[in-house]
Amino acid sequence: MSTFLNTNAFDYINVLDKAADASWLRNEAIANNIANVDTPYYKRQDVNFEDAMSQALKWTHFADLDSQVHNVSMRRLSVSTYTDIPSWSYRVDDNNVDIDTENAELAANQIKYNGITNGIRAEFQNLRTVIK
Repeated sequence: MSTFLNTNAFDYINVLDKAADASWLRNEAIANNIANVDTPYYKRQDVNFEDAMSQALKWTHFADLDSQVHNVSMRRLSVSTYTDIPSWSYRVDDNNVDIDTENAELAANQIKYNGITNGIRAEFQNLRTVIK
């Protein structure tokens, strides 16, 4: 069993787990934006996992995706909430949240989160199949 744990069988699951965490964090940021749509001086918050993933994969210097995922630094995939364009606002109250954009981003992020969790489920199903 220890040989199985030392393989790269969980590489994709680990990356998908980080993506799910980032998507959940982004969902919270978008919900916070929606809650503060009428708060003067509030600035939109966001989370960008895609750029972190792209940068982390570039650091691996491997040709095939399996090798890249196996060698990606999980530390590089940790993301946090940031203020999106803090100096910009199109409103008089200096708030830069657009409710229509936030609702569309929320829907897109929920679809992305569902896709990620389906990917995790599929990876575990593959492991179950191999174990049997």
